[in-house]
Amino acid sequence: MSSNVTKEEVERVAELAHLNLTPEETGSMVHDLNAILDYVAQLDQLDTTMVEPLAQVSELNSASEARPLRDDVISPSLDRAEVMSEAPDSNGSFFRVPKVIER
Repeated sequence: MSSNVTKEEVERVAELAHLNLTPEETGSMVHDLNAILDYVAQLDQLDTTMVEPLAQVSELNSASEARPLRDDVISPSLDRAEVMSEAPDSNGSFFRVPKVIER
């Protein structure tokens, strides 16, 4: 797996993400992404035939040792009316926030 990220690919992804990258940032991003891909390529060469797949870190413990990270205790939430009264802008049920994405 020796893929190289090109300047054009970084510029396209930046465009899709609505990011304005300077030429210096674009060059730095190309370098950084290629370094990450090179490292992943090194990891891909490791022999993992004797390593069992793992979906959850909690599976590292045997079933007899499994225990929750903390007690699951029901506690009261904040009062909605009180929280909404402190909000800079709300409709009584939800916070109103300014639009940040322009298309």
